[in-house]
Amino acid sequence: MVVGLGNPGDRYAGTRHNVGFEVAAELSRRWDLPRAKSRFGGLIAEGRTEPGGPRVAILLPQGYMNASGDSAGPARGSLKVPLDRVVVLHDEIDLPFGEVQTRLGGGLAGHNGLKSLKQGFGDADFWRVRVGVGRPDSTDPEVVSSYVLSRFREPREEVEALIADAARETERLVERLGSEGDER
Repeated sequence: MVVGLGNPGDRYAGTRHNVGFEVAAELSRRWDLPRAKSRFGGLIAEGRTEPGGPRVAILLPQGYMNASGDSAGPARGSLKVPLDRVVVLHDEIDLPFGEVQTRLGGGLAGHNGLKSLKQGFGDADFWRVRVGVGRPDSTDPEVVSSYVLSRFREPREEVEALIADAARETERLVERLGSEGDER
C-alpha cells in the first residue's frame, strides 16, 4: 500500500506539503491504475505495477495531513497489508530540494502527517519515501508552516524532475518489497 500525503482541495494543490499527492498521481499514471474510488476517507486506486507485477493500492487520504492516519489505518487493516509493506510518500524539509531518500521507520521530525500515521497504524515502522523540499531560513513553527504550505518557487521543470525521481525511487522500493514477498 502506497500512501501519498497531502491536503485535499485546490487551495493546497502544487504546494510543498502536497508533493506526496503529486508523486502518487505520477505512480498511478505509470502503473496505469484505474480511476481512484472513494473509500476509507480517501481516494484509493488498486491494481498491479505491470502485468504479473506486484499488487498495489495507492491511497490519498482526503482529511487534512494531520489526520491521515484516520484514513490509512483502516485501509491497511481492511486490505490486510503488513506494516513493512506500507510506503508513505511525504515532503521532507530536512532534505535539500531535489533529494529523495527511502528508509524504514525512524523519527517523525515534527511531521504531523507521519505522527498521524503512527497513531493510525499503531507503530512508525513503515517505509518512507522522503521527498526533499528544502527548509526555510527559520525554525519558527509559523514560518515553517507557511513555507510547506506555499507553492514551489523552483522552476516547474525542477519540480517535475523531483516528482519523477521520487516516483522512480518508489517503483524500485515497491519492486524490491514485491520480490521479498514472493520469497516468504
